[in-house]
Amino acid sequence: MNILLVNDDGINAPGLSILYDAVCDLGNITVVAPDGERSAISHSITLDKPMPVKSYKNGKFEGMAVCGTPADCVKLALTEIMDERPDLVISGINLGCNTGLNVIYSGTVGGAAEAVFNGIPGIAVSLATYKNPNWGPVARFIHDMVKTIQEKGMPEGILLNVNVPNVINPNDIAGVKISEQGMAHWQETFDKRVDPKGRTYYWMSGMKKERVESETIDDTVIKSNYISVTPIQFNLTAYNKIKSIKALGLNYQGKQ
Repeated sequence: MNILLVNDDGINAPGLSILYDAVCDLGNITVVAPDGERSAISHSITLDKPMPVKSYKNGKFEGMAVCGTPADCVKLALTEIMDERPDLVISGINLGCNTGLNVIYSGTVGGAAEAVFNGIPGIAVSLATYKNPNWGPVARFIHDMVKTIQEKGMPEGILLNVNVPNVINPNDIAGVKISEQGMAHWQETFDKRVDPKGRTYYWMSGMKKERVESETIDDTVIKSNYISVTPIQFNLTAYNKIKSIKALGLNYQGKQ
């Protein structure tokens, strides 16, 4: 199995090394990742400037560091770097969960999405913490998950968005639930500041605005110490609303 690894935290991020260790015995591994953090960059691509690429070694793996986004990295890997098309693309392991509306902003999800756009199975992996990560459970689960995919395959046209609770004891993981994307989002705050030349600028921060959602929703699943696996698709057409939009009677009045 040819496996491509990417992330949005940068090629130096510990989560990428953990991911490599978790799957390195399952196939031929290629690492192509941003040269620095590209969090919350969604599925953006670089069109207005060159993308330098450098070889990278860290004692565990050799890879390519790209001055670009996660989606850029996958595009370059598929067209310029890899000799053979990958059978699977895994993006992560991200620090901080990618649930609810965060999925739209996530560079981790963006990297896996680029794989799906090219007809390749994609997995986005996140650990639900920003500090004191226990990588053991997520590494163990991803290893077993990839083995299962090797044996049974994945449905076409989706990525699997995996979020793992950060537990102290691996036995505290309650199990795995196939979940739905929720609607929780971040409530932004802006710190207004003035630079030494008197110019106003803003520093964005915020916190997640929690919602009370059903037990099948990704955030709820994680709070119950289950691993959340959400299948995500990319046709955004609201099919159940087409009839009501047609009923508006929209018309073009250009012809007199």
